[in-house]
Amino acid sequence: MLMGVYSTTSAQEKKAAAPAALIPLPVSATYNTDSFVISAHTAVMADPGNEIALALLQGYIAEESGMPLPAKTTFVKHPGNNRITLHIDSTLVKHAEGYRLQITPEQVSLTAYDAAGILHGIGTLRQLWRHKNAATLVLPGADIYDYPRFGYRGMHLDVSRHFFSVNFIKQFIDQLALYKINNFHWHLTDDQGWRIEIKKYPKLQSVAAWRDQTMIGHKKELPHRFDGKKYGGYYTQEQIKEVVAYAAARQINVIPEIEMPGHALAALTAYPSLGCTKGPYKTAQFWGIFDDVFCAGNDSTFTFLEDVLDEVMELFPSSYIHIGGDECPKVRWAHCSACQQRMKDEHLPDEDALQSYFIHRISERVNSKGRNIIGWDEILEGGLAPGATVMSWRGVEGAVAAAKQQHHVIMTQEDKLYFDYYQSLYPEEKTAAGGYTPLKDVYGYDPLKAAGDTALLPYIAGIQGQMWSEYLDTEAQAQYMIYPRMLAMAERAWSPQTVRDYPDFLQRVKAQAPLLKKMHINAAQTAEEITYAVDSIAKGQLFVSLHTDAVGAEIRYTTDGSKPGAKSNLYKAPLKIAQTGTLKAALYQNNQQRYRTFQQLFTINKATGAAITLKGPPNTKFTGNNNLLVNGIAGSLRYNDQQWLGFSKRDLDAVVDLGSEQTIQQVGADVLNYHWQKMWPPASLEFEVSADGVHFTPLARADSFPVNGSNKIRLKVSPVKARYVRVVARNHGVIPAGEYGAGGNSMLLVDEIIIN
Repeated sequence: MLMGVYSTTSAQEKKAAAPAALIPLPVSATYNTDSFVISAHTAVMADPGNEIALALLQGYIAEESGMPLPAKTTFVKHPGNNRITLHIDSTLVKHAEGYRLQITPEQVSLTAYDAAGILHGIGTLRQLWRHKNAATLVLPGADIYDYPRFGYRGMHLDVSRHFFSVNFIKQFIDQLALYKINNFHWHLTDDQGWRIEIKKYPKLQSVAAWRDQTMIGHKKELPHRFDGKKYGGYYTQEQIKEVVAYAAARQINVIPEIEMPGHALAALTAYPSLGCTKGPYKTAQFWGIFDDVFCAGNDSTFTFLEDVLDEVMELFPSSYIHIGGDECPKVRWAHCSACQQRMKDEHLPDEDALQSYFIHRISERVNSKGRNIIGWDEILEGGLAPGATVMSWRGVEGAVAAAKQQHHVIMTQEDKLYFDYYQSLYPEEKTAAGGYTPLKDVYGYDPLKAAGDTALLPYIAGIQGQMWSEYLDTEAQAQYMIYPRMLAMAERAWSPQTVRDYPDFLQRVKAQAPLLKKMHINAAQTAEEITYAVDSIAKGQLFVSLHTDAVGAEIRYTTDGSKPGAKSNLYKAPLKIAQTGTLKAALYQNNQQRYRTFQQLFTINKATGAAITLKGPPNTKFTGNNNLLVNGIAGSLRYNDQQWLGFSKRDLDAVVDLGSEQTIQQVGADVLNYHWQKMWPPASLEFEVSADGVHFTPLARADSFPVNGSNKIRLKVSPVKARYVRVVARNHGVIPAGEYGAGGNSMLLVDEIIIN
């Protein structure tokens, strides 16, 4: 039997070497200048029972070098002692999923707590080895002890909005294994498509798996445009089994998600009797939340869903079954006689309690099969089902609420871990969901700090990255959005909490580039691009700094709108911007431009840098300093650049102090009009002027905001002298019937105030 610790040379006798560029970083690691050479004479050996891991390691070596190495499942003397050994011993490695990897010139010894630890150690080997020549690999001398910070480390992939091939799913699973992610959350059903074969309900394949066409562009753009092409597909049960087995061999659990009670339009299209209105329904062709959901008043709904889940649980051995539970409008339930009767019979006070009843009933079926449900944090509404785990996506409130009830929580925070958000604000980026989550923000996320109360920490099971597919029309685009952000999430989930060195992480990401390329991964290269900040604002001028995380590069810039080159001005200190124009900058290394050219328009006017007061602060997620309204920077159409201020059930009422009496000939402001995002322009935009800041006289008013998008209101007026300008944008109020979000409160988004 293999001994767990193998060493022929003391640590003091070895010469230290630089750390390897591993992701995620291990708990502890020392490196030396020794090396182990994998050649055609190397034997790969493992305990009996580790045949799968042994075969995988053989396959990885053969794929990398072309060498089909001999393998054994017993430990025997081997000529020259040139061997790689895999061994499970929980007395030597004390942590679940942990491993110890020792590399000497004579052998590679991988000892683990369990089978998962063996696979994680193999992942580390794959990141460590390098080619000595075409047919020989070399590993650095090392002693690595490693185990995970969190037991749950997950990655989500939505295949409902856009469908991905089995080969892509397998490749994705390979990458999860490489970076020690142990749960694959497979989002299989939604309004836009049903992607799993259910033999008892064949119309889910023939009808629900297909939509007539797909929206082109962003959902905020009106009118919606479509491609006119039928779209869809589904995984057969044999394909599901194939994927689950493939993942299990790599110690990855596959969690299926079957959405309920909302996000059900595709299923209702196939079986309209399951809805409150009985249809007809149509599989959704665009993105959003839809009022038609599963009827909670008819027992046939529960029969259908229980039958579906029975087949799902036969295919997926996961102890977790995800039932969604998010974004379920109660509009249909409120007007459904069957749902109202259910509420009466069950003594339920409101529709939130009806949703809780729905989730509890489904949970009982799942529990009867020895499984537990996971749901998004909306399953808290009306009360949690026993044993339910919550994925907290809308912030930390859901996590705290669930943990206080002693339910486990998986942190999936939208503004940090949704990889369908933009990772760059450069205009060249393809259409994405709307938010902005750069690599640095993912790496900086700490789920325990976010949870707050330390007494709740034992209930934080782990974290997960989300990849919603509305705007992933190709597999290459999916990869672009996932990588390298998934690597940052993987390190936060695995490595000790004390590991937090973003510059070092960036260098390791760059070192991983050849490996990602070899796996045909189309990874984004945006993390080191130039960004900017407004350091200070003075009357009529800004001081702007440029930033990059690139090491050893210089920034060249222009302020006249021309393209910067290697001979353009060298950036050394914050730039004073005192007139309207476009700042452009490029990153240079060895006289060669790296990455894309940065550009930002600054509009300087009398309001720029002026003192501004608001009667009431913004009260939506679009918050910030009042100065955002007078900083010379117009908010983008993507509204993800932290330039817009948002107001709900409240007007914008601002007073700009120009500092002295000025002649005014034009006033204006930017307002957003995106009904599909519940963003409505004001009922009116009014400007008033004053000499003393107390008594105001009407100056100009706009009542029409016809542009779908940013309405840049510019109103010319007869010259008038004033020191103070009051700007009032009156909130539209409740969203009218027939519009998206009808009955809810509209949101008023305002940005740059213009005074000339």
